[in-house]
Amino acid sequence: MSSKTKIVVLHLKELIYTGIFVVLGILFLILMIVMFLPKTTAKETSASANTAAYVPGVYTTSLIINDNVVDVEVTVDENNINDIQIVNLDEAVTTMFPLIEPVFDDLAEKILKTQSLENITYADDNKYTSTVLLNAIKASLQKASPSPSASEDPAGSGSR
Repeated sequence: MSSKTKIVVLHLKELIYTGIFVVLGILFLILMIVMFLPKTTAKETSASANTAAYVPGVYTTSLIINDNVVDVEVTVDENNINDIQIVNLDEAVTTMFPLIEPVFDDLAEKILKTQSLENITYADDNKYTSTVLLNAIKASLQKASPSPSASEDPAGSGSR
């Protein structure tokens, strides 16, 4: 029974390089798995649908000013206020209330910039005009709210 002894010589430098490459290979595999797994599941998709701030559409609130109807129109998508306009603005209204257009444009610009009705400031000399317009915009946004308690019509027929 003769046994031959085999001697294996391992260089420390080669062991370190091999260890580093094995660790990098494992990290690469983990990265590939994380990158190519689907990010959304059915539960996450339904949860994100419930967190939408608005029901997309165009919502209108009417104001009666000196027997003339002026509509405030708000266009929204799921999470943003996209546009705020005054429609059906008669010349008689702009003649009698010359501040209505500049005040509305200023309010609309601030609301579109902040995407909120909170902390909207306006000048003291435009207090009443600004309050009436803000209330009309707020009413339109309540119609766009997905919760039935915020608007009278949960089906969203308030949109045009």
